[in-house]
Amino acid sequence: MKVKAIYPGTFDPITNGHIDIAKRAAVLFEHVIVAISANPSNKIPRFSLEQRVELANLVLADLNNITVCSFNGLLANFAKQCDVQVIIRGLRAVSDFEYEFQMAGMNRTLIPDIETIFLTPATKYTFISSSLVREIAALGGNVDEFVHPQVSAALRTINKRNLSYCS
Repeated sequence: MKVKAIYPGTFDPITNGHIDIAKRAAVLFEHVIVAISANPSNKIPRFSLEQRVELANLVLADLNNITVCSFNGLLANFAKQCDVQVIIRGLRAVSDFEYEFQMAGMNRTLIPDIETIFLTPATKYTFISSSLVREIAALGGNVDEFVHPQVSAALRTINKRNLSYCS
């Protein structure tokens, strides 16, 4: 059976945990769409939508059954438009479960023909979140072990203009 999946998120920035989930999904499904949300709820993205798509394409380039694209609006509508059978969601910790379970229930109501599957990253990535990576980078910290080298370089570039100095 040929199954197509979608892995949605803001990916601001894409982390090693996201990459791990995408790689796991690429093994399980014939095709995976990494769908980057244009309008993240309650979030102000550090990177533009175009930058997030570009970085995801760079770090996932070696996976030939993954397509990176952006979407605007309701995931349920985009998933139907893409004709997927599965939504992939990553769970790092128990604290993620309540929100993700609620979201899966809502998506099941909106799109009953599409299943939600939860994947967990490798243990070494369970504490990594995009928001923590953004904060560490914004405060001048080293994020090299949490993100791909090209993402780390992009974070350094974007944060250079936000550093303050004492005289």
